[in-house]
Formats: sequence, structure tokens, C-alpha cells
Amino acid sequence: MSDQNLQQKLDAQGDVVEFLRNQQVGPNAYPGVPAEYSNWRKEQKGWADTCVLFNQSYHMVELYVRGPDAMALLEYTAINSFKNFAVNKAKQYVPVTPDGYVIGDVILFYLDENEFSLVGRAPAIEWVEFHAQYPKPDGSKWDVTVERDERTAMRSDGVRKNYRFQLQGPNAMKTLGKAMGQTPPDLKFFNMAHIDIAGKDVIALRHGMAGQPGYELFGPWEDYKAVHSALVEAGKDFGLELVGGRAYSSNTLESGWLPSPLPAFYTGDSQMMKDYRAWASGKSYAGMCSIGGSHVPDSIEGYYLTPWDIGYGHIVKFDHDFVGREALEKMKDQKHKQKVTLALDDESVSRTMSSMFAEGGRAKYFEFPSAVYAMHPFDTVKNADGKEIGVSTWIGYSSNEGKMLSLAMIDPDEVEMGKEVTLVWGEPDGGTSKPTVEPHEQTEIKAIISPVPYSNVARTGYADSWRATGVGANA
Repeated sequence: MSDQNLQQKLDAQGDVVEFLRNQQVGPNAYPGVPAEYSNWRKEQKGWADTCVLFNQSYHMVELYVRGPDAMALLEYTAINSFKNFAVNKAKQYVPVTPDGYVIGDVILFYLDENEFSLVGRAPAIEWVEFHAQYPKPDGSKWDVTVERDERTAMRSDGVRKNYRFQLQGPNAMKTLGKAMGQTPPDLKFFNMAHIDIAGKDVIALRHGMAGQPGYELFGPWEDYKAVHSALVEAGKDFGLELVGGRAYSSNTLESGWLPSPLPAFYTGDSQMMKDYRAWASGKSYAGMCSIGGSHVPDSIEGYYLTPWDIGYGHIVKFDHDFVGREALEKMKDQKHKQKVTLALDDESVSRTMSSMFAEGGRAKYFEFPSAVYAMHPFDTVKNADGKEIGVSTWIGYSSNEGKMLSLAMIDPDEVEMGKEVTLVWGEPDGGTSKPTVEPHEQTEIKAIISPVPYSNVARTGYADSWRATGVGANA
């Protein structure tokens, strides 16, 4: 029923784990750009060797939050500190449930006095939308308004409020300087400035995404063509590559950002969580997303993650009251999973892929460069004794590293750089009914515990970023 809320939809399904594992959707789509402009190998090499232009204008949700209480609302729903947060700055915005489990993360832009925007996947944005109309802790109303600009796949007009590009790579600054006709501003990480490109006012955010420092550039949709054309023209002298949808989703393998924590909306007995599930539509993100992989816990809570699990422990600050604070205070001294990169063994990967040419016993197909086949991948990781020690969450191939890589979260007692572990690839019992899953058999792939980020540039170049925390850091 189209008018079902999220709770009614979950109640109708019974087993939430089986429901989400058999959802009829594959991985997140990247509309608006071709799968490849040249080829994904060349595009991947571009962000390491020259520079690339990512076009992010289509696949992310944007939410404007305005009003006298806008800052207070965002601070109340985030684990981050808002000290020294000011206009023309941005930050990672990370909310958790009252039980302390991650909902997701997006980028929060401080655009003007009492005006913010959040950009990224829908779960965190829907949480803010809910709280904008939910009472404050004292029972009064938040003095805010919210405006949602939906991603292209969910609209029919094809027109967004803003375009959004990312210029990344060793030659990014040269390209930007030529497009501007002057030296780009020397901004600190996550700081913004207004610049001029092709006579258009462009907001530039100092950022890094693909293992290389760069800029995110955005402005009104009507300026899209002028700014894009100017950047492409300026990049001709510096080896600029346009990046299509296939390569785009693989860049996180080198930079170490984990894009796919399952939003912990499905359970929780607090009144806030019950009210959220009654407010959220059955067609909201939580009601429509999918889970894939070999890890099948007994309950949906087996997929939930803490900020420490995904590398955000260091940004949890107890200098303000926020949803989930009490739960996180109890969790902070407990053992948490540690984020690492798994470098898959070449011979094991070759054996797995060669099964495609066998008459029977085929393994799950590896798509290139991103082998993710559900919106939330979870594959079991085991130690040498066969004990489950964690999960792999994002997997694919990097031409720059010449390796199949995975972002994983494992028991910290098992973390030792260079240690061999096993990744269980493929789903049990021949696979689920997702359209991206063909009948197959599970197989085990050897892997080596490696640093996160895997890219040395990302580990050493992001001085002000969580990505710079180094080898196997639980940060």
C-alpha cells in the first residue's frame, strides 16, 4: 500500500533481515552521467596521475535548513562538536539513534546566518526532516523550515536547485586556476569561498575525495553549462578526465570513506524511534533499500554500527546535548570494530573469477570496478581458525593499486597489518532474489589486512581530515 508508513511496512514483512536481503533493488544508481566517458580504468588513473571532474549534480539529496533554531537543531542531532563552526565552513554531519547506532553521514554546509544545507544519502537527511517537525526536548517547536531538493532519480523535471562538481587530482589546482583566470584561494580543509568561473559566482569547498586533495564546486542550476564547460576547457592542458558512474563509486576504496552503514531505523523502543517509524513513509530510504552479502545475522541489529566502527569515534564530542549522547557515553570505553582495508589475494580472486567458465559451481560474479551489488553490502570476514571476526562492506578494483580492495570492520584484537584473513564471497543457499544476484556458490577469498586509507596520498595528504589518521586508525 502506497500510504503505509515505515512501521506498518515492517510489520507486514515479519522478518526484516530477509525482507531487506530480498529487496528488488541493486546498488545505488548514479544517474545523469554516462557509465564511462572514456573507460573506467583511464578515469581511475586520472585522479591519481592528472585530475578528474566528478559530476555529483544528480545522485545526492540536498536539504536546506533555515531559521533561528537551525544551528541548534543540527547540533542536537549530531555527534559532532559545533564549536567554531561558522559561515563558509563545512563539516561531516553524523547523527545516531537514541541507542547510539549510526544513521548515516552527509556534508553540512554553513551557507549564511541561519541557513545550512546537507548533501548526501537520504537517511541522515530524513532524520533532520523528521526532527524539524518533532518537539524539542522541552516540548516546544523548533523555529526552522526545511526544503528538500530531491535527487534526479526521484523526480521527473530533471532540474536540480544546484549543480555540484568535484575537481580532484594532482593537476586540480592548475585546472581551477586556469578556469578562474587567477590563482585559486588557499583554503584550509572544509573551508569555503566564493570564486568566479565564466562570470558565474561559484562556491568552492576545499575537499578531498579520491585519495587526492581538491575542490567541490557548486552554484545555481542555471549556471551548470557555463561552469562545466569552463572547467572542461581549462582541463585540456592538464589531462582532465571526466568520470562516469562506473568509476565514481570505486573511488572510496582508495580514500577509505565507508559510504554504506545501514541506517539503524528498524528497531528501538524509545518514543522518538517509534514516532520516527510512524512518520517515515514505507517508500522512504529505509523502506526501499537492500542488503547483500554473506553476513546474515539473527536480527537486523546485527547490521547496526557505532561511530567507532566506521571510523568516526574521534569526532564524537560530549560538549553538547544530542540525540544518543547517553548511549554513546556508555559505549565509548567498550570494544569497537576497527576499520581497515582488505587487499584481496590475486590468486584467490583469479580462481573465483575463473569459475565463470566452469559448467557448475560458479561463484558470485565480480562486477568491475565496483563489485557492490546491493545498497548495503555485508560480507563475513574470518580469521585463520575460521572464526568470524568482522565484515567487509565495500569492494572493488583499483587500477591505481592493481588490487581488488575491500573496506572492512573487524575485531580490534585481530588487527595486525599484513595478517592473512578470509573473506566469504557470495550469499548462502544459492543467493537471494535481488535482481543483481544470479544463482551461485559461496567461496572463500584470502585477503591481507592493510591500512585505511589504502592510498598513501590519502593517508598523508588530508591534514585536517579523519582520513589522515593513518594505518588502521580507529578514527
